Amino acid sequence: MKVRLLVILLVLACVFPYMANADKNNSSLEKLDQISDEALQMVKLHRYEDAKKLLQYFSDQFVVVTGTNNLLTMDELRVLTASHNEAVQAAASVSMNHDERLNSVIKFRLVMDTLSSSYQPMWTEMKAPVMSVLGNVKESVQAGDRENFHANLNSFLALYDIIYPSLKIDVEPDRMQQLDARVTFIDKYRSQVLEKVESQEELESLDSDLQMIFDEVSEDEADPSLWWVIISTGSIIILTLSYVGWRKYKGDKKKEKKSES
Repeated sequence: MKVRLLVILLVLACVFPYMANADKNNSSLEKLDQISDEALQMVKLHRYEDAKKLLQYFSDQFVVVTGTNNLLTMDELRVLTASHNEAVQAAASVSMNHDERLNSVIKFRLVMDTLSSSYQPMWTEMKAPVMSVLGNVKESVQAGDRENFHANLNSFLALYDIIYPSLKIDVEPDRMQQLDARVTFIDKYRSQVLEKVESQEELESLDSDLQMIFDEVSEDEADPSLWWVIISTGSIIILTLSYVGWRKYKGDKKKEKKSES
């Protein structure tokens, strides 16, 4: 019993500090996520000055919340900084229309949610509009409708631009590079996409890639480092209990021999 109690205490000592630290980190990011959402609500209401103040407050709180903690990787930090700067510029701009401002702040909001969410990120909810507009692009190509092709492609590019920073966080770099290369090709060589079958294959591949990326996003993916803790401590439990069982077996055998003698 003493050995088993020691094992349990050992497991708790290993797991609890990790879980406490993870909760603290999640709480810090959730606070920043809430500020980004409030800024977005202000933009929706055309309260741009209030949105600008909230975005500045976000910067101040980011320094306080993160401190010396490495909550984000360098790549994540670059994506967040770029999207935040764009949101600040949009809130302060007098030349941008409301939709342009809104899209920029939505982009930032999605990035912050991607970084703070433990479950399915918000950017995946844009699957329906993104895939629908891309479907319209394909239909325009098949019909040879040049005007609708350009209009639908521009709509797709606008939606892709909104989720692009979040994709960079959640999708592997090599895969993201391939996806972005397809989008760039289709945009740059529009006339070829309309006229050549080979170029139209890029459109089909883009549709397939995006569909797969949306579908593969896990709704509840456990932290790999947490699984490592569970596996490690689980191994300790198994080995220790096996040892305890072996000692008990040896002890029982000795008792049997004594009783027989």
